[in-house]
Amino acid sequence: MLIEHMFVGQPLASLVTLCYKAIAMVTLLRRPSAFLPLLISSGFLIAFAIGIAHGTLVRQPDEGTGAHLFQLLMPLQMLVIAFFAYTWVPKMRYPALAIVALQCAAALAVVAIVFFLGL
Repeated sequence: MLIEHMFVGQPLASLVTLCYKAIAMVTLLRRPSAFLPLLISSGFLIAFAIGIAHGTLVRQPDEGTGAHLFQLLMPLQMLVIAFFAYTWVPKMRYPALAIVALQCAAALAVVAIVFFLGL
């Protein structure tokens, strides 16, 4: 019902444009520079969820392997996001900007957890 209400009175061209943008995003998400930042953030979010569930996610006086991986992978993630934006935003503006926004949101989610938990 909602979908019928959304497209009532809209020309077929706008529906085709919407489908084109969705296909363009999926095509871009197959690029390593698009999915690697999302994969890194997802890995950290899963690690944080496991740490919270086990009760081992606490601040420690000596930084462990997880902290070092975080310090190495987060700047690398920002470089990959910048490379993706530099490469694909001029070619496919709107789908690429949507993916960059998704990548930045995922990275900010990870950084927010670290900041708010004081890790």
